[in-house]
Amino acid sequence: MGRPDNTKVVSTADGASFTDPEPYGNDIALTLSHTDTNSPLRQATSVRSAPPTAYRVYRRRFFGLAQLILLNIVVSWDWLSFSALSTTSANYFHVSESAINWLSTAFLFAFCVASPAVIWTLNRGPKPAIITAASLLLVGNWIRYAGARATGGHFGAVMFGQILIGLAQPFVLSAPTRYSDLWFSDKGRTSATAIASLANPLGGALAQLINPAWVSQPSSIPTMVLYITIISTLASLPSFFIPSAPPTPPSASSAAKPPPIPLLSTLTTLLHLPTFYLILLAFAFYVGHFNAFSSLINQILSPYGYSEDAAGIAGAILIIVGLVTAALTSPLIDRTKAYLPFIKTAIPILFLSYLLLIFAPATRTLAFPYAVCALCGAASFSLVPVALEYLVEITYPLAPEVGSTLCWTGGQLLGAVFIVVETALKDGDQGSSWGRPRNMQRALVFQAVLAGVAVVPPMLIGTRWAGGRVERRRLDVDRGGRNGDDGREGGVRLEA
Repeated sequence: MGRPDNTKVVSTADGASFTDPEPYGNDIALTLSHTDTNSPLRQATSVRSAPPTAYRVYRRRFFGLAQLILLNIVVSWDWLSFSALSTTSANYFHVSESAINWLSTAFLFAFCVASPAVIWTLNRGPKPAIITAASLLLVGNWIRYAGARATGGHFGAVMFGQILIGLAQPFVLSAPTRYSDLWFSDKGRTSATAIASLANPLGGALAQLINPAWVSQPSSIPTMVLYITIISTLASLPSFFIPSAPPTPPSASSAAKPPPIPLLSTLTTLLHLPTFYLILLAFAFYVGHFNAFSSLINQILSPYGYSEDAAGIAGAILIIVGLVTAALTSPLIDRTKAYLPFIKTAIPILFLSYLLLIFAPATRTLAFPYAVCALCGAASFSLVPVALEYLVEITYPLAPEVGSTLCWTGGQLLGAVFIVVETALKDGDQGSSWGRPRNMQRALVFQAVLAGVAVVPPMLIGTRWAGGRVERRRLDVDRGGRNGDDGREGGVRLEA
């Protein structure tokens, strides 16, 4: 008698097999290797009469991933709504450019305020965090539009709406590592984290490119805000319908996790790991620099004759080239797991880009600033998902959302501080030996010096000054490398 079409044959390492009816229809079944025969996870494969453990990934995971991508796009689009239009926005709301900068700065500070709630929410799963973000986005966008539409523009209402949106950002920006750990196997986690995390700056690129096209004069600002509000609303509504968790674990590391560690214990453990500090410092500094540069790019370039459109294109190049680079490097890292060598290669390149940025505006050409933005974006964007996944690997089985949220919070906090400091370093209307009136050359030097300092911490990882060799614990579990195992592939496989 033939087996049904929807069944699969599961084979163990010693040749035994059994029929699996695949109860989830079109969901993909995937089984990961695990060769630790002393582990409870492998007891099923040690006895022919007992079915082995089969780890599955499900197609429905892409629905939640797509929603996480959409929310990260719109929340970043909201953040940079006015940055590429700082002069026009200041004219519409009858405030200074420094006040417009505070729309970005307050957004970043709001991230820090929400972080404790984010860790607590993500600890209960990614879905509650995604729903919270969607709710804040809906309310914040419509309040912001009401403020922009009010006669003459009500800047206070716009600021309040911006802060609500800022409170939403950490719930989705810190979620990718938690979501990929819950839904994806080791063969797709880095790519999933990269796609969801880097969707955030994609929203910034859209803001830099599209918003100037929507605004031809100050009176067009409310219309631009309305368009963004409608897009944000449509992107937020599906959040309430995503699945909470997969029916079965996607990998050995997911199945082998001990009972959840209390958040306070997780935090205490992280704060005693030297490697965590080294990653945190580099991540926070470079995310902070990126946030400040993205927010101030128009004010950096405009003193040298660059238009708002040219500044918007520079910001878009920064992001789009970075996204393309990350799309190429993330699958490579998924296959090779060469996290640390990649981090130690990308960091010096990133410092070089900030060093070159000092000289770019004064050239008054398009090619040099655009090329520097491309280099900065390529190094920054490819680095983010690798650093986040490496942090999860070395801190397993601690909750992944804690480390990622702390890293993102550090980056947003420093970004807000850098915006304030670099705005204060702007030259006056008379100019100086640094350059033309209102130039930001001193701010660029400040940025480059700190970027150089941030090169040092990641270079110490794995050396005797930072505790020696760092174990990739989650990968060891997925590949059966625990308890002295040689890590060779074996165990259970699923055959179509």
